[in-house]
Amino acid sequence: MSSLRLLSSLIVVVLLTSCGGRETLQRYPSLNPSTVSLAGNWLLRDDPRAMERELARAIRQTDGIRDDARIMPQGQRGNRRGSGRTNGGLAHVFFKNAEALKITQTPSAMFISFNRAIVEEYRFGEMRGIELGQAEAQRVSGWDGTDYVIETLDRQGMKVSERYDLSSDRKTLTRRITFRARNNDAVTVVQTFARVE
Repeated sequence: MSSLRLLSSLIVVVLLTSCGGRETLQRYPSLNPSTVSLAGNWLLRDDPRAMERELARAIRQTDGIRDDARIMPQGQRGNRRGSGRTNGGLAHVFFKNAEALKITQTPSAMFISFNRAIVEEYRFGEMRGIELGQAEAQRVSGWDGTDYVIETLDRQGMKVSERYDLSSDRKTLTRRITFRARNNDAVTVVQTFARVE
């Protein structure tokens, strides 16, 4: 009888562990180890329309929004359509798409202007809650070596990771955006920006 009770207890522990809490983001370092500066004016090298389609497809595949949804550059009319969905992740609503970036960097933070329409502040090493309407998410940002990383995780388990990487000649900025569904399916979109003097 005691071995049956032990087995039952073990099954309960395994079930409780597998149903564990939601994912939480891990804080990134606040120190810039290589004193890299991403500051500057940057212009998208990729075809903007093709990029919009690629981003919309990545979002559809990872959060379940309708097929007619689009993500448009910030500052343009109709930058979010397809709000009729009732299920799926919401982390993508915090994502900004732009053809032009202006990055200002201080010793403790980065400010990114998307198409001169919206400016986002990212504090090095931050971990905080963010809201947009009724959408809520957790955000972390900071340095991973010479890359700057921003991660946004919503309550449904959808995660958007952005990684900014500067080329050795400092003329190209690469932005890798990974949209990850709650079931861990992920799609990565890569944007390339040229420095504008």
